[in-house]
Amino acid sequence: MILNRQRGVRVSVRALEKFLSCARHALGIPADALTVALVSKAEIARWNRAYRGKNRPTDVLSFPADGAHHKQKNQAVRGRVLPRKSVRRLRSPAPAASPPGYLGDIAIAPAVARGNSRRFGRTFSAEMRILILHGMLHLMGYDHETDNGRMDRRERRLRRELGLA
Repeated sequence: MILNRQRGVRVSVRALEKFLSCARHALGIPADALTVALVSKAEIARWNRAYRGKNRPTDVLSFPADGAHHKQKNQAVRGRVLPRKSVRRLRSPAPAASPPGYLGDIAIAPAVARGNSRRFGRTFSAEMRILILHGMLHLMGYDHETDNGRMDRRERRLRRELGLA
């Protein structure tokens, strides 16, 4: 499911939902295992400041349902995990506990993604898809900062398979 909680950038949620379905299938993730929230630049900047100490917006943050992959308490890294209490802000109403098999949530700031797409020479649509895929891999426990390239290799292969190369 994709929730559009921002109004600053026009986004085709339907097209992203279609991609999300394909990416979930490629990764063997059930349909109800994650949520993607499109949030404002200000919202993601607040989370980035609160959990990473970075006083600026970022493009994507992943919020695991159980915090199992979280290595540093109350700190987050771009594209990595945040404590469960932050996840509750994404869904409404927030359940007391996640259902079994629920991986977590991904927050993406389309305004930041739009700037990145220009900088990297990609379409905005491709950039949004790349961020969804990147967030999904983090929810599955991959960590490009500590895994000696394992996540990057998997992401590159999936990008090719999903037409993002």
